[in-house]
Amino acid sequence: VQLQAFGGGWVQAGGSLRLSCAASGRDFNTYGRGWFRQAPGKEREFVARISWSGSSTNYADSVKGRFTISRDNAKNTVYLQMNSLKPEDTAVYYCAVRTRPSGWDKLEAYDYWGQGTLVTVSS
Repeated sequence: VQLQAFGGGWVQAGGSLRLSCAASGRDFNTYGRGWFRQAPGKEREFVARISWSGSSTNYADSVKGRFTISRDNAKNTVYLQMNSLKPEDTAVYYCAVRTRPSGWDKLEAYDYWGQGTLVTVSS
């Protein structure tokens, strides 16, 4: 089982990036999915989550209105559209599968962490 996140890169402030997280080896279409990020020297933090059907989403206050999470269950893939990027969005972004009933913004609720993709936003 593997989750692979890609789509990161370098972008100027105000720009956009779209991250993808593809799962292989197992069908996660009945699981919630989430995105987290970890900036240098900081703890990993919640960014966004989406329910298994895609009907419910939640975002960290810091990205609300700028980021959009979505999923394509036919492709076993989750996306994170990031607009109006700020330098403080610079981090390694990780995707994961929610496997426990803990809060949807809690690290311990998730497993199958992907390897992460680096997003760098310059001012």
